[in-house]
Amino acid sequence: MLSAWRVFAEFLLLGCTSFGGPVAHLGYFRERFVMRRHWLSDEAYAELVAICQFLPGPASSQVGIGLGLMRAGWLGGIAAWIGFTLPSAVILLIASAVLSINPAWLNGGWVQGLKVAAVAVVTQAVLGMQKRLAPDRPRLTLMAVSAILVLVVPLASVQVLALLLGAVVGVLCFRTPDQNAQVLNGLQVPVRRSVAIGLLGLLALLLAFLPWLSASTRPVAVQQLSAMLQAGSLVFGGGHVVLPLLEQSLVPPGWISLDRFLAGYGAAQAVPGPMFSLAAFLGFDLRGGLQGITGSILALIALFLPAFLLIGGVLPFWSDLGQCRAMRRALMGVNAAVVGILLAALYQPVWRVGIRNSADFSLALLAVLLLMAWRQPAWRVVLFCGLIGGLVLP
Repeated sequence: MLSAWRVFAEFLLLGCTSFGGPVAHLGYFRERFVMRRHWLSDEAYAELVAICQFLPGPASSQVGIGLGLMRAGWLGGIAAWIGFTLPSAVILLIASAVLSINPAWLNGGWVQGLKVAAVAVVTQAVLGMQKRLAPDRPRLTLMAVSAILVLVVPLASVQVLALLLGAVVGVLCFRTPDQNAQVLNGLQVPVRRSVAIGLLGLLALLLAFLPWLSASTRPVAVQQLSAMLQAGSLVFGGGHVVLPLLEQSLVPPGWISLDRFLAGYGAAQAVPGPMFSLAAFLGFDLRGGLQGITGSILALIALFLPAFLLIGGVLPFWSDLGQCRAMRRALMGVNAAVVGILLAALYQPVWRVGIRNSADFSLALLAVLLLMAWRQPAWRVVLFCGLIGGLVLP
């Protein structure tokens, strides 16, 4: 097992360079931990991604927490979350003050360069995972059907439907090679099952008490933290989906203005790391309740806490499923569907947001070349694209 400090250092670098949103983060994680560090196989990584797609909460952060848990136990999971979240949280704290003075800093070409870098990273992830997880016609077909389904019906729940479809097709149509019997061993975590059951019980208790915590008779800070807990517990589809939940919870009571909320959303899209780091922006200056650095920390913990409880509660039981041949066939289908979901996300939103013209496409092509032909690490390519974008792109 690795030390928690090593896990923290790895995720801190990713937290400083992982631009482009949750789908791009999955590409960064794969490039770092599957291709370069060999912490786990492509198959095991796809299974972890599939689990986190099924669960509510921030999928990319849950994948990071799961990787930390697997490598260094609970300290590793906490270290992975802190390392990945800290840079964006600190930047958004600063942005809360700076945006009120000069909001134009988000409009530079460097931001566009970072969006182009995300296109290259996700392209590399899709191509690499397709070779391992959808190499034949049946799985390629399932990959394509999953991508089409997600694109035609752009709802977060449809992603879960695509994974379920992949599982059913896998059980009914695929054969499992003998060597796949050991795939799930890569997802074993050093967490006792009694602890896992306790974590799931704690989450159920929190959900049961949310109405009581949200009552108008409770202190305002408690109501605001309850809104964060509810959003983190009930959202499917990642950071962008949590925004309307937070807006409905925080703006109507007058705890934050809509203009300031939208300014925080804009800032969160321009920084690396998880979109859920928006909690640091919001918790810094909510009227009548959370305030300052303490408010930011409490808001972050409340929004991310359900993700910790779910991952810690589910992963210890997952490896047992590897003994079931039908489950291994199902996971072959799920893995192909995961690649399809990433392929759909490569087009919408990553490509459509990042590629506006031939200059953007040219920079993306160069970034893909650096990643795949010259084997440059993703963080260097991200910095390169940001620099070129600031110098060249409008």
